[in-house]
Amino acid sequence: MRDVRPDHLRQVRKPLPEWRRPRGHGGDTRHTTGRMLGVLGLAACGLVVAQALNARKPRPRAEPRAAAAAKVRHGAMALAGSVAADSLMEHFRGGYCNDAMYLAPAVAGTALAATAVRPPATPRDDAVARDVAHAASLVTGTAGLAFHVWNIGKRPGGLTSMNNLFYAAPVGAPGGLAASGLYGLAEGRLRRAPIMPPRVEGRLLAGLTALNLLATSAEAGLLHFRGAFQNPFMFVPVTAPPAAALVLGAAAADPAAGLRRLARAACWTTAAAGAAGVAFHAWGVHRNHGGWRNWRQNLIQGPPVAAPPAFVGLGLAGLGALDLMDIRDEGRR
Repeated sequence: MRDVRPDHLRQVRKPLPEWRRPRGHGGDTRHTTGRMLGVLGLAACGLVVAQALNARKPRPRAEPRAAAAAKVRHGAMALAGSVAADSLMEHFRGGYCNDAMYLAPAVAGTALAATAVRPPATPRDDAVARDVAHAASLVTGTAGLAFHVWNIGKRPGGLTSMNNLFYAAPVGAPGGLAASGLYGLAEGRLRRAPIMPPRVEGRLLAGLTALNLLATSAEAGLLHFRGAFQNPFMFVPVTAPPAAALVLGAAAADPAAGLRRLARAACWTTAAAGAAGVAFHAWGVHRNHGGWRNWRQNLIQGPPVAAPPAFVGLGLAGLGALDLMDIRDEGRR
């Protein structure tokens, strides 16, 4: 229809100059989707190569310290995988408007590959590459925490606005990548060059895991509060992990046999809750309009399927810490 209004009443919308156009929002997402699928393909290839390398290595009976270190490595692997998949999807939802947003899934994928390959029985040169990957995870996760806090603080209301805490960059999410790096470095130290008695190492690791459990539970509680706790099972991530953190912290302060048994049960419960959380989040995606047939939209708008495995990783790390504390008792028998 022809606009017959006078020129002074017409609203002529001029196109924005190139430097003022928002990047990654409202435009063609094919390039971003291609990059995301490319990263997923590289991660899948890395896991296939890691599995092939693991199949070629013999599996001798592990010493108690090595078995405990293996659980810590599995915890770091679960954390790295969770962060890699979750950051890939969440940053895709943000349109990768900042090039630094590609860094988190790339570094997390590298850490995942480093922990997926079973380390050799004797130290070799690949230990340096593993430590570099885990150190990069620690640095990237710490920097990500600062970036996310800055992203929230620059908005109206800053850190005191619940709306910002709900819908801006998740303030505690990069901590999972930093925790994965810490556990990866700790596993390498436990396996190659232990410098402390096993019980002391276990107590330090248990204290670190207790703090990580509290932080991760707080992040889950914030997002589940945003979802109004509409399902009673949404209370599990804000009850079971904090309880495990308290018991694990008590065992770190006083490693009595009874406390260690209770902490072990709590860590297993936390890991099981994380595994069940994946199923619940997958069901949440299914409940959205179109279900899994509309996966391109519902994976982004629905509950994050890749987030709950963080509790699996922390539960395994706690079990590794408890195994280290048990070594002294085994030596007395």
